[in-house]
Amino acid sequence: MLTHSILIALVFAAAYASPNAGSSGILTNTGDITVRFFEWFGNIFMFFVQLVRAAFTPPYEFREFFYQFDQLGSKSAPLVMLAGSATGVVVTLSTRDSLIRFGARSLLPSVVVFSIIKETGPIITALVVSGRAAAGIGSELGAMKVTEQIDAMEASAVNPYKYLVATRVLACVLMLPLLTLVSDFCGVVMGWVANISAEPISLRLFIHDGFKDVAFSDFLPSTLKTLVFGLVIGVVACFQGMNATGGTEGVERAATSSVVLASIFIILADVMLVHLILVFFP
Repeated sequence: MLTHSILIALVFAAAYASPNAGSSGILTNTGDITVRFFEWFGNIFMFFVQLVRAAFTPPYEFREFFYQFDQLGSKSAPLVMLAGSATGVVVTLSTRDSLIRFGARSLLPSVVVFSIIKETGPIITALVVSGRAAAGIGSELGAMKVTEQIDAMEASAVNPYKYLVATRVLACVLMLPLLTLVSDFCGVVMGWVANISAEPISLRLFIHDGFKDVAFSDFLPSTLKTLVFGLVIGVVACFQGMNATGGTEGVERAATSSVVLASIFIILADVMLVHLILVFFP
């Protein structure tokens, strides 16, 4: 059942990625969907190969990388903090009522901390960053593509994969774990704030009870898996932007499809990574 769901989602993603896909053709022409499926994944694989080759070939664009790293972090941090805080409040309020019914109210700090650091914090952070960064990268590169700025860079002997793509993808990969830590921190603190509204408890006791059973095998894998989420966001957004066509409508399609496809693949990657983490870190 899980494999079938993943395949259905991948077919939908490939069909959605095609800029010329009509809704009636998608529903009625199975062969056309299959062709688009393999064509899109083949193109993005070749794009990824070119990206890796450009990223590891000197000279390196450190200045552009640090600029993108700063832009991604500074503009995404407020949204991530807000999302993490809201998640902490919601998890605390909903979990507290359930634990009281089963007479396990004392376990609330541990449940909140485990829920946030193991799953809620990483996936919420990835989806928030996907909504902001993927749209920005897709529209920016799409605008450069349709106005032939990327062609001008190539004519000037500047490798767009090195200057435009590699820097943005690497910034996404390295920034996601840091933003996840920010989201986790805000979620735990706001979980405590939501809890003291119903039952007074010090922050020190809340953190002690919440983290006393947490091991590095609980924290590190769930945080480091966001490296994969960052890779998905960067590669998908850059690919959609670099292949934009059709003027302003093409830029709009690139931005929209970047967000949708990145979100789909983040969820699918999370399903597979959670399974792998449970296998290697039981």
